[in-house]
Amino acid sequence: MDNKVETILQSKKHANAVFDIFEILQSEEDQDVVEAVGACSTLFCCLLQRGEMFRGKVPEEEEAMCGRSSAQEKYSIFMRHRYSSCVDMLLELLEHQRHQVAEAGLCCLMQFAAAEGKHPLLDLDWSEHYSFPRELILALVEKLLSRTVDTSLLISRFQEFLEMDDVRYYVMSSVRENLARVMGRSRGAVLPVYQSNVFTLMSNISVPRQESAVCSFMVTQAARQADWKAAKLKEHRRLFQKMWLAFLKYRLPSNLYKKVLVILHDSVLPHMSEPTLMMDFLTAAYDVAGGAISLLALNGLFVLIHEHNLDYPDFYRKLYALLEPTIFHVKYRARFFHLADLFLSSSHLPAYLVAAFVKRFARLALTAPPAGLLVLLPFITNLIRRHPSCRVLLHQPDGAGVCASPAPTCDPYVMEEEDPARCGALESSLWEMKTLQRHHHPDVSRAAALINTPPPQQEDPLSQMDTTTFQLMEQELKRTGLKKVPLEFEAATHLLQDKYEVSSIHLTSE
Repeated sequence: MDNKVETILQSKKHANAVFDIFEILQSEEDQDVVEAVGACSTLFCCLLQRGEMFRGKVPEEEEAMCGRSSAQEKYSIFMRHRYSSCVDMLLELLEHQRHQVAEAGLCCLMQFAAAEGKHPLLDLDWSEHYSFPRELILALVEKLLSRTVDTSLLISRFQEFLEMDDVRYYVMSSVRENLARVMGRSRGAVLPVYQSNVFTLMSNISVPRQESAVCSFMVTQAARQADWKAAKLKEHRRLFQKMWLAFLKYRLPSNLYKKVLVILHDSVLPHMSEPTLMMDFLTAAYDVAGGAISLLALNGLFVLIHEHNLDYPDFYRKLYALLEPTIFHVKYRARFFHLADLFLSSSHLPAYLVAAFVKRFARLALTAPPAGLLVLLPFITNLIRRHPSCRVLLHQPDGAGVCASPAPTCDPYVMEEEDPARCGALESSLWEMKTLQRHHHPDVSRAAALINTPPPQQEDPLSQMDTTTFQLMEQELKRTGLKKVPLEFEAATHLLQDKYEVSSIHLTSE
């Protein structure tokens, strides 16, 4: 293979040998294809460096070969057409079943992009794109955003190239254009594979936080670098925002709602020029997703409220509505309590609001599994410690406090009330904690009993958020010092109690 490349580069008379390389590039043997890709990379990068391919709008090959052009010009046109054919074949390889072949094609295309940036083939638009091979990146992104094939593994390999600022800038531009074209044709219909590929690519894009960090380029523009949009952080943030807004304005598959909301507050909102533009999506996501996923939508809204002065008066009412028994059985249980703890951390929250959450959590604790209770009980204790005005729930003057009967005949708290201001939590008491002190699990009963002791100033860590019931059983079995208790004192002689029953079976020593 290397001999063929050397033969072509040494003499123009052997230019037709490029077809031999192309034939191997379409072979069914993976290793042969990878070697042919390497040969194409060496050949065409060298031709670009030498300037031996036609520049500008290339004429039709048949007309050029039959015209009066010089031999040198015919050779440059011939090689330019072979280069275009090679790019098309490499783009097809990106959908190859073997990752090794697709990865080789991807790396070769990026080598072509770097070579084209230094030795442009097209007439340059200095007002906008300078000498960057935008058309090649656009075609590459279109293949990565396949509508039928999951390209997540190839996109993870492409992440290396996204570290270069100019590549990242034009990839974001290409993703936005591709979204408008593909989703426009589908008229907003859900395209699960395509939208998943788009999200995978977008979630691998991270915009620098400081202007000085924009310093890594695949193609440099010499004296015009300072005027280049790809070299300005402001333009990166603007394009990043437009790309995400273009993606989120279309209806998403339900599983993508979860993935987007998980990363939105940390990986998307901080890089946007105007994060408040996400409010419509977040409010719609709260209504669509439901359950613990709605809490993730509130997480994004909380960031907008806390850091960008967004006015959203129903925030805590919607958070209160999410407190259902299902929160102990969802995948995002640990994240749920972590975010709830964050939302209720402010010391400026009114007493009635915190008391409503405390009482709601306490009522849910009556039916929660032990693994959930080991998170919930320290959480309740921390809320009372953090907000001293809620300690009235422990010491009600009418005797209905936590030290009274574990099951009061009349509780003024209304569990079904959706408005925390009207649920009557401050008039109630935490009798549920007294009930849980008789729980069958010893760790739960000990955690519930801590409510009777003077609370220390330091809050209890919520360290067992991800603990499962199986793990709790394993912990009990591994404890040392447990006494073996006999389960049967009298040897059984019958399977059933009455030996005269027809269905009984007499046990003998035979």
